[in-house]
Amino acid sequence: QVQLVESGGGSVQAGGSLRLSCAASGYTDRRSCMGWFRQAPGRQREGVAAINSDGSTSYADSVKGRFTISKDNAKNTLYLQMNSLKPEDTAMYYCAIPRRQCTVVAVSTDFGYWGQGTQVTVSS
Repeated sequence: QVQLVESGGGSVQAGGSLRLSCAASGYTDRRSCMGWFRQAPGRQREGVAAINSDGSTSYADSVKGRFTISKDNAKNTLYLQMNSLKPEDTAMYYCAIPRRQCTVVAVSTDFGYWGQGTQVTVSS
């Protein structure tokens, strides 16, 4: 049984940083694609970042240059370093495993597994 558990969310002021983690278990292919999406009340779900088995990454335009996705295959843990946070980054953040393509869009639209989410709140 695949389980994804996110942590690291919290409340920060604009300009601050947070590092999210996602521990994966029950998932044998440690090299596969993983990613992050976010959901804010009243807003559409948005893919944030994805990382492929070869280490290649993709990002939503809204976070490029501020967020960095990485993965520790030995620990089977996914990370999202978020810098220069803005109030519009406020959302519940979920890690996910897409079923087919490894793209930032697929992370939010075609995911086979996802976690319970961790809340990020950025105040101005």
